[in-house]
Amino acid sequence: MQVRQLTQHRIIVIGAGYAGAIAAGRLARRLRREDVAITLVNPEPDFVERVRLHQLAVGQELRPRPFAEMFAGTGVRLRLAKVTAVDADRKTVTVTATDATAGEELTYDTLVYALGSAWNTHDVPGTAEHAHDIAGRPGALRLRERLAALGAGQPVVVVGGGLTGLEAATEIAEARPDLDVALAALGDWLSPKGRRHLRKVCDRLGITVHEHTTVTAVAADHVTTASSVIPASVTIWTTGFAVHPIAQATALKTDTTGRIEVDSTMRSVSHPDVYAIGDAALVTGPNNKPLRMSCASGVPTAWQAADSIASRLTGTKPTTVPLRYFNQCISLGRKDGLIQYVTADDQSRPAALTGKTAALYKELVCKGAAWGVANPTLAKPTRRRSVIEGPTPLPHPTAANAG
Repeated sequence: MQVRQLTQHRIIVIGAGYAGAIAAGRLARRLRREDVAITLVNPEPDFVERVRLHQLAVGQELRPRPFAEMFAGTGVRLRLAKVTAVDADRKTVTVTATDATAGEELTYDTLVYALGSAWNTHDVPGTAEHAHDIAGRPGALRLRERLAALGAGQPVVVVGGGLTGLEAATEIAEARPDLDVALAALGDWLSPKGRRHLRKVCDRLGITVHEHTTVTAVAADHVTTASSVIPASVTIWTTGFAVHPIAQATALKTDTTGRIEVDSTMRSVSHPDVYAIGDAALVTGPNNKPLRMSCASGVPTAWQAADSIASRLTGTKPTTVPLRYFNQCISLGRKDGLIQYVTADDQSRPAALTGKTAALYKELVCKGAAWGVANPTLAKPTRRRSVIEGPTPLPHPTAANAG
């Protein structure tokens, strides 16, 4: 006989990017409010569309998405605070409120770790001191202020040929045609068709491309490569992401980059009461390749973790779904785009969609991602199930009963 537990199971979600916000909302729609206390910890009161930060950097206004509205009536409790430590053995999270100096410990029964990532300087000399990032809203706003202060003809260098770098360079060049924009790298991972279109767009926007270039140092007014010095009144560094350092400082099993190792249900392989999602998780995809840090990876890992937690707490068997890629979507300003079709393990296929149709496709993807945060079950009717005691749902029943 299964009996519903009398104390609430405490679920803490740390980080409210795409993955964290979706996980919290999906859990709230899967579990009875009387049975669980879901707390979402985040330092900001509204959701940030990270995939649009290059638009924010050039002066465009983004639609506000307050969590208070997003989670109204769901039972999710928003705690405005910064996470400063996690003790996975004691099952506590230390947080510091935005208006306080002293930390406070929160105790959990289940933790969803979704602290995400920030820019990665790769320890290149001068980058931290002189370069700008658009990996988060504070960096994008600082860059916005700096770009607005630039006069005509001043040089801007974007370092990095991934999605963020390509979107930043083209967005800036389109919004500020009076600036001298350069791109250090050209997306060598693209298909030949994709690269041809990208070169065409760069030529149209007047972007100088330094292909196969590695920046070795950043100064206040230039960047240095192995063979040249490139003037730069502003340098924007977009060479990948680094995960939040907290996980590596815990007892959680991580890889050398600090990503938490998880199984197919997003559960930590070392601490069964912890689930990691988004950029913070080391998730194995097709051909045993780790999923890249991206919104495309983070959203399905959030779905998987939330459904796995709900299944275990309600006594049903967790199911897993294959995680794979279909395309990479790149905006090239507001009027052009590139949709690079990829294999399941993220290798470029020959086919690519380009031009205005691709721009519309990318815009729909961005809108869909934001809609999915507010609608974590994709508007499908759901049944809130009861949390139960017993051997099936909870490998550690004492933890569930620790009111």
